[in-house]
Amino acid sequence: MQAALDHRTLYRLPWSLPDNAIAWLEPTMKCNLACEGCYRANVDVHKSLAEVAADLDVFARDRRADGISIAGGDPLTHPQILDIVRLVTRRGWKPILNTNGLALTDELLRELKRVGLAGLTFHIDSKQGRPKWKGKTEQELNALRLEYAERVARVGGIACAFNSTVFEDTLEAVPDLVAWAHAHIDIVHVMVFICFRAAVLEGGFDYYAGGQRVDMGPLAYGEPIPEQRTDISAPEVVAKIRERFPDFEPCAYLNGTEKPDSFKWLLTARLGTRNRIYGYVGPKLIELAQTAHHLTTGRYLAYAAPRVLRSGRSLLWLWPLDRGVRRAAGRALRDPRIAVRRLHLQSIMVIQPIDVLPDGRQNMCDGCPDMTVWNGRLAWSCRLEECLHFGQFVRTVPRERTLPLATEVSS
Repeated sequence: MQAALDHRTLYRLPWSLPDNAIAWLEPTMKCNLACEGCYRANVDVHKSLAEVAADLDVFARDRRADGISIAGGDPLTHPQILDIVRLVTRRGWKPILNTNGLALTDELLRELKRVGLAGLTFHIDSKQGRPKWKGKTEQELNALRLEYAERVARVGGIACAFNSTVFEDTLEAVPDLVAWAHAHIDIVHVMVFICFRAAVLEGGFDYYAGGQRVDMGPLAYGEPIPEQRTDISAPEVVAKIRERFPDFEPCAYLNGTEKPDSFKWLLTARLGTRNRIYGYVGPKLIELAQTAHHLTTGRYLAYAAPRVLRSGRSLLWLWPLDRGVRRAAGRALRDPRIAVRRLHLQSIMVIQPIDVLPDGRQNMCDGCPDMTVWNGRLAWSCRLEECLHFGQFVRTVPRERTLPLATEVSS
């Protein structure tokens, strides 16, 4: 079932290719964990600091950004990760580490904060081959998520986010994760759900690099996972959440490059305490936040600092501007307990990666925040394996005839 969502009633996030909240840095291809659905090959290769600096030069030249997502691979496997974070900080960006957390020690966490780390996004889900946690459900993994959130909170001053890939057999668990995030709204600032996709699709498509047909099988995401859907959508995830939380209301989105009414990044922001959610902010508050940040800094807002997110009570003064805040303020002001409890702002994001339309068009994220660098230019990070194998991004074509396969080209 799809949720009834009308993109015209939401705020279209103003992010674009050259002017965006985020850029995506990949200093390593090495990872210390195997995850189903991963789009990157696990190769023991690290970029040098000079190569990392060159990638940052591309961002500085081609893309105005607020935060730099440092990913990979797993960035904590890079022996010079502290130097990389320092490089990002010195250029005036917010460094955000995207990691599975396996290599994160308390000492390293303190050192990362010292060199300017602004946020951590932990990827934790039940399809990982994580030591001591294999076979655990999404709900059981909440104990591990809480362990990481508490460690980050003890250090303080670092935004804490979690993402989880949504598969057909884990879709039912999404409301439980939303409830868990609410229970820890004071230390969990963002929860992200990423709809699973695969490179090779059913339905009769051929794949072309230039004018030659290619085999997608060698790619890290080339082999489909048996009995898993590849078409889970953001509205479907919202519908599942609303089965438990009927008031759940998104406020902003990024559309697709081919479908303006598709929801590639769908943002929901809620105000509450650990005991109660008072309401969901509306499109106007998000528009105000993005516009004000751009006016004052020249950049669209990426991760907000924890001290800002725990000051939700100050947002209630904006009730004349935003209908969602107006509802939340009405409920909060009728609750005498709010006088002695902090009001927190927490985000729930649903990401719907590439969709291939029946005619072969590829519906990508319009204004994608996760653009990385390949051969000195911006490129989609989620499809970088195509460039590495074939020298370019691949086109999908509805199957009509059979042609010889092209061989791979070196990158």
